[in-house]
Amino acid sequence: MNNFSWLWEWPTLIPELLPGVGSALLITVAACGIGYPIGFALALLTDSRNALAKWISIIYVELGRGIPILVLLYLVYRGLPQLNMLVDAIPSAMLALTISASAYSAEMIRASIAAVPKGQFDASDALGLTRADAFRFVVIPQAAKISLPPLVTLTITMFHVTSLASLITVAEIMHDAFIIGSVTFQYMTAYTAAAVVYAGIAIPGAIFAGWLEKKLGNKSGSTTTKKSRFRQVGNPITPHTI
Repeated sequence: MNNFSWLWEWPTLIPELLPGVGSALLITVAACGIGYPIGFALALLTDSRNALAKWISIIYVELGRGIPILVLLYLVYRGLPQLNMLVDAIPSAMLALTISASAYSAEMIRASIAAVPKGQFDASDALGLTRADAFRFVVIPQAAKISLPPLVTLTITMFHVTSLASLITVAEIMHDAFIIGSVTFQYMTAYTAAAVVYAGIAIPGAIFAGWLEKKLGNKSGSTTTKKSRFRQVGNPITPHTI
């Protein structure tokens, strides 16, 4: 094999990686579809007047953000069987990523709610709205606009992180690329094809997130508020997460 043949041979492997795309997307959709509603509930509980609920939610969020996703994967897939709780590979990946997604989204949503100007409550009172109605009809819609772009970015990150699921035998993109490389010894070709597949899905998503941020940014408060928002809900995944 020519040392540089991978430059033109990788497209031939993409069809073999497409089944793994389905598994990666399934895990991503499950993790975010379940994790974000949990994150919303946690965001509300972190500001709860109930001290027990508040501290439980804070501990959950901090642990979910502080424990690397790979460790969560091993805790679920290899740890739970010791407690007589056997979970298959794909549900294990879904559960681990759901924990992480809910923790990160909780902080994003909490920061987005905090970024809504307090004057909105005063305006709501002037209109005769109750506190609950003001929160439901005024604050939440504005917070949703603020949190949507970073949540889209988090979704893309969760899709990237599904590559770690190959370490617990989930047949996703990286798992299939490894199998192909092991059989053919063309690791550069296989992993280049995998990189292109990931990029082909993630880059359009990142462009969409940027478009959303630009589209909604002008409607989400003052310049000071925006700076505070981006400082609070910036890049959701830090190096220690992996």
